[in-house]
Amino acid sequence: MSYATATTAAAVCAPPQPAAVPTAAPTAAAPHQPRDRSSWLRFSPAQPLFRARAAQRLAVLAYHGITDPRSFGAQLDRLRRLATPVSVQDVERSLAEGRPLPPRSVLVTFDDPDRTVLRHALPELVARRIPAAAFVIAEVVGTEQPFWWHEAAFLARHGGRARLLPRGGDPARVLALLKALPDPDRRRSLAELRVSASRRPPAQEQLRPEDLRALREADVTVGNHTLGHPSLRRCDEATVQAEIAGAHRALTRWLGEAPSAFAYPDGGFDERADAVLRQLGYRLGFLSDHRLGPRLPAHPLRISRLQVDSTTSTRRFDTILSGLEPAVQRLLGAQA
Repeated sequence: MSYATATTAAAVCAPPQPAAVPTAAPTAAAPHQPRDRSSWLRFSPAQPLFRARAAQRLAVLAYHGITDPRSFGAQLDRLRRLATPVSVQDVERSLAEGRPLPPRSVLVTFDDPDRTVLRHALPELVARRIPAAAFVIAEVVGTEQPFWWHEAAFLARHGGRARLLPRGGDPARVLALLKALPDPDRRRSLAELRVSASRRPPAQEQLRPEDLRALREADVTVGNHTLGHPSLRRCDEATVQAEIAGAHRALTRWLGEAPSAFAYPDGGFDERADAVLRQLGYRLGFLSDHRLGPRLPAHPLRISRLQVDSTTSTRRFDTILSGLEPAVQRLLGAQA
């Protein structure tokens, strides 16, 4: 389906008009069940068209931590009914043989996996025999060090200051500014936040090397997500090399074999990273561009992924899996 067709289809995606009902006091939402503002897309006449198109595409789902195991299990049940779960090895074999993956192929992946992936996601995956991949930040493995963006938000809330950041800044704005800084400035600013904040962030127990091996034994491929999760496009060439190669060495040591799959920590492609990955023998690289990709990836180190969360309702999950919601988001973004 062309982009023009997608645009036309998206234009008719207005939610259905409910019948008139007597005015009543609003009903409180159930705890931990936020209103799913885009779930109405499932009623769109474009949804069957997108679902048919998606059957000939590869959907790679990108999760992070799992906060709702029951909802995550329901999503996996949908995959079992509507799709064909595949593994990293299936994708690699498809590329090696030049043979497209089966129709409705879906690969489940996790970025920045924490212990919720081990405790909550893994049992749900194993129960349904669904393979997956987990892309690890090597620097925090075996530590109680919080992810740097969680730490920065906490420090900003507790009076942390840095010369390149506004005083009393909103944590969300502080994070956005930190991500936009050249990497040396990001690291220096984070160090200044640590020194000036009134409190230190609570410890976060991270995955250990033995946990990575347990994931691999349960059919979850462990991949490279750099040493410290910088924005590679904000790094100089030496830092790009060190971030990827350093994590590669650590993962090889822990797993007893070299990883073959990589996920860009900032979600976007970087030519210098591509060159390092090729030198190290990586066969797959994953973006975070909220798109479907071809069943036989044209660029193995630039494979698209769809962003999804364990709390996503199955109704919205279907519109993400079909590609309809991502297409509407791109349309609205282009019009903004």
